[in-house]
Amino acid sequence: MSEALWSIIGVFNWIVLFYFLALHTVYLGTSFFAFSALKKYALRMKSLDLTDLITTAWAPPITLIAPAYNEEATCVESVRSLLTLEYPEYDILVVNDGSQDATIERLSKAFNLQPADRVPTAELGSAKVHRVLRSRRHPNLWVIDKENGGKADALNAGLNYCQTPLFCAMDADSLIEPEALIRIVRPFLEDGSTVAAGGVLRIANGCVVDQGRVVDVRLPKNFLARLQVLEYLRAFLSGRMGWDALDATLVISGAFGIFRRGIVVEAGGYATDTVGEDMELIVRMHRYCRENEIPYRIHFVPDPVAWTECPESLKVLARQRDRWQRGLFQSLTRHRVM
Repeated sequence: MSEALWSIIGVFNWIVLFYFLALHTVYLGTSFFAFSALKKYALRMKSLDLTDLITTAWAPPITLIAPAYNEEATCVESVRSLLTLEYPEYDILVVNDGSQDATIERLSKAFNLQPADRVPTAELGSAKVHRVLRSRRHPNLWVIDKENGGKADALNAGLNYCQTPLFCAMDADSLIEPEALIRIVRPFLEDGSTVAAGGVLRIANGCVVDQGRVVDVRLPKNFLARLQVLEYLRAFLSGRMGWDALDATLVISGAFGIFRRGIVVEAGGYATDTVGEDMELIVRMHRYCRENEIPYRIHFVPDPVAWTECPESLKVLARQRDRWQRGLFQSLTRHRVM
């Protein structure tokens, strides 16, 4: 092997070494801040009764916006779980994003949906809305039936019909723990400058689920899913908690996050031309508030839990991570002025 080739290999090895040293130095730093913040948070929560906080303070109404596309297998169970959340006042907006299966029929039959009037409160661009339905059994359950446009487009359609000061963006198949809304709304009650807050996502693979609730937490049998359980715990409780302590949160998971509706609408809603609409929105909110000199905070709360399914095959996992990395690249390049 030539001396030049050995030199190239040596340089490459030094680059790899520097990358891993830099990466794990950042991990160590965020872990230190996260540990300190978690300790303070745990001590604070011991002296706080969440139920009293909600019932004695101004508990803002919340709208849960759940985009659904071909969810006939799980839509009824998921909506039933949302109807049992412990929160004083909330609406559920299921946005049927042009499903090709029996999603709308199953929802109509299960919840006795009827055509209803609901006045739009915004004019964000979205695919055509065919009709608005409301449950006769559960007055806080609404379904928006629209043409297909993707998740971001469905969220914008939901925002157009949202009538509360806060909204919760989620996936149709996410399972939210009963007290999650009470816990995640706390930053909005304590700090009027809060514009967004995110909670913890955990892996539901292998867990026992009954009527839309995780009743027995278990490790997945699939080895790839087990690795992701560890990864999610590190990413949320070490990574995002550390970035929150530095006031530098750049992403709130699209599967469970709560936002101040007015700021999101003013900032333009969700971008439909990116594969990472959740991160792009957070970066744009940072930019919008800074450019318009609006005092703001974006929080991460370490105990409001939502459960989600993770990929169990390399093929599906690779597609997911490819989408995440492309979304990251798109967000950072689009807002590189930041």
